[in-house]
Amino acid sequence: MSLTRRTMLASLAMAPAILRAQPRGQRLPISFSTLGCPKWPWKRVLEQASQMGYAAIEVRGIEMKMDLPTLPEFSGGGLTQSIKDLDALGLKISDLGASARMHEGDPKVRQAQMDEGRRFIDLAQKLKTPYVRVFGDKIPPGEQKRDVMARVIDGLRTLGDHAKGSGVTVLLETHGDYTDSPTVVELMKGAAMETVALVWDAHHTFVAGKEQPAATFAALKPWVRHTHLKDSKPDDKDVRYVLTGSGTVPVREQVRLLKASGYKGYYGFEWEKGWHPEIEEPEVAFPQFVETIRGYLGS
Repeated sequence: MSLTRRTMLASLAMAPAILRAQPRGQRLPISFSTLGCPKWPWKRVLEQASQMGYAAIEVRGIEMKMDLPTLPEFSGGGLTQSIKDLDALGLKISDLGASARMHEGDPKVRQAQMDEGRRFIDLAQKLKTPYVRVFGDKIPPGEQKRDVMARVIDGLRTLGDHAKGSGVTVLLETHGDYTDSPTVVELMKGAAMETVALVWDAHHTFVAGKEQPAATFAALKPWVRHTHLKDSKPDDKDVRYVLTGSGTVPVREQVRLLKASGYKGYYGFEWEKGWHPEIEEPEVAFPQFVETIRGYLGS
């Protein structure tokens, strides 16, 4: 065996110990979504999170398999091992990203959405994960907004009821057709449950909702439990996601508002590599987010 190969194998054998020895007390309160690393298997997600200094992981699919409760990493013996691996590295799961859409009106489709939400809540309880993200999502053409919002509120309350006693809170994301503060506040007041709150996707409220961060956060603050942060630049009729701090989204201001308020949740990096393969690789974007947010937080 060559010296080089011997050295490499020795390094690999030592890797778990090295990862366990990461200085956890120095980690920033940051997480990344697995949507940003669509080619990474679960073990690599964990190792990279630890090595890069992240404190938590938002699980939005593994290798773009989105139905988490059916994955081997989150069922049977695999679930037990995943919990051990997280504990060994001092990592948390910030939340589980379900695809459940609260706006659906067709009875069969709606039932499937509610079933997904319930299954994700049950998995989150097993993982001792505090949050499950869901979507309000759309206002279908030809329907009255108030009627659709009533369905969204009913869906949130249905899942909120299921979450009672589980230690899990259902989080509506500011996403899709629900990115302006007045609409989102109406939904939260309509749901009015301790087990229902918000993921503030601060990109969407600024770009799609066309609101300034201070106004948005002032309105939504009572319900914000988790965040999605990302930067972008205008690109024809849409936007292109860019490395944090290099675009036109006031991420620094969003972070400043959260920190000044005493926000205790994670600053979540939602790098949408899974939907936009042309943007930078996670090996580039993830560590760049760490360094940028460290500056924004004044660490």
